[in-house]
Amino acid sequence: MKTFRLILWVIVAAMALALGWLTYEWQRTESELAGKPYGVPFELVDQSGSPITETALRGRPSALFFGFTHCPEICPTTLFELDGWLRQVDPDGDKIRAYFVTVDPERDTPELLNSYISGVSDRIVGITGPADKVEDAVKGFNIYAKKVPIDSADPEGEYTMDHTASVFLLDAEGRFKSTIAWGENPEIAVTKLENLLK
Repeated sequence: MKTFRLILWVIVAAMALALGWLTYEWQRTESELAGKPYGVPFELVDQSGSPITETALRGRPSALFFGFTHCPEICPTTLFELDGWLRQVDPDGDKIRAYFVTVDPERDTPELLNSYISGVSDRIVGITGPADKVEDAVKGFNIYAKKVPIDSADPEGEYTMDHTASVFLLDAEGRFKSTIAWGENPEIAVTKLENLLK
């Protein structure tokens, strides 16, 4: 019985040490992230075909949404809502920048993005580029995106995209501040954007 108790205490002590180490590492990582710009460097193009890099996310706070133009509901709804929230918080459009980054660069050309976004907002800029560079940016911003065939019997045919549906809010140095979730209460969304300007 003494041997069993001793083994049990050793296991408990090992688990406590492991948990302590994980907590320390998590807090250290969170602290490091708080001081650094979120995401990764990128070289893509905007909806007019002009080059755009991560420096666009500096100088003013940014709202960043990852989606695609063939999205049936989440993307057009989010763009419409984001435009409305921005007009409330930043009526002149000179305090917060907003970007729509495609997760489907195979179909989302600059021309298609321009047509898609300009029908909803003149305050949100579309971003696309070569598939490999877009994929690197999407992964670098910790965005989930996966191509899903519409017909499982034809995996090379028509498809949709599963993707993260939150709007990422970054401060003027490009650091992560918070997110606006899909279906967020509009008042809370506006408050989060207002807090971004404080």
